[in-house]
Amino acid sequence: MIVAASTECFSSLPLLEALQRIVDLEFANVEISLQERPNFLRPSEVAANLEKAVGICRDTHRLNIAAYNVGIEATGDEHYRQFARICRLAKATKVVSVTVPSAEIGTPFNEEVEHLRKLVDIASVEGVLVSIKSEVDRLSQDPGTVKVLCDNVKGLGLTLDPSAFIFGAEPAINYDSLMTYVYNVHLRDTNKDQLQVRVGQGDVEYGRLITQLRKSGYDRSVSACINEMPDIDHMGELRKMRLLLESLV
Repeated sequence: MIVAASTECFSSLPLLEALQRIVDLEFANVEISLQERPNFLRPSEVAANLEKAVGICRDTHRLNIAAYNVGIEATGDEHYRQFARICRLAKATKVVSVTVPSAEIGTPFNEEVEHLRKLVDIASVEGVLVSIKSEVDRLSQDPGTVKVLCDNVKGLGLTLDPSAFIFGAEPAINYDSLMTYVYNVHLRDTNKDQLQVRVGQGDVEYGRLITQLRKSGYDRSVSACINEMPDIDHMGELRKMRLLLESLV
């Protein structure tokens, strides 16, 4: 396993500055988030100028790109066109793992299966693996639904964020059965009342999680995904997470 940091940790900074902060923290690997938001490289920009996007993503201050986390806002055929270009970006930058969100709760199951099958089919052409992220208020917040989706969409995996199974749940939801589906991992600390707390003050059992992943044969990245918190040393929290994860992997 390799330890990485997501550029989403520095969402208030332009991409190049976010990458420099990650270098300053002595991470060797980065997960680049592609979102239709200020300071991010946007999916629409990737689709409009793939060559430029490849150049931007290769300028990582010697960080190895571990994965892409993708949020496409376009709908219909344009959604799949942008995703196809992102998969070409992944291939050009030698990245295998691309994370996408699952649908919001209430979306018809068959509709989501059809959508995810299209994404997996597009990605397979470029040798890219697609995973849905476990998130609160989306279909992927329920381990049983994740399992059924992955079983019904051949090649689909999970980007495991344990927060989705801890926050708002009493007791925490057991997600042990999902380990064999994991393609990527996002980590912060969480308790039932707060989606993010300081590292070490939540309920994520990092040692147990890494042991389970290792037993299932997982050998990809575990990425720190910590947002800024008021009156908290953000760089200190990320450094603490890096040291913790490096001691475990």
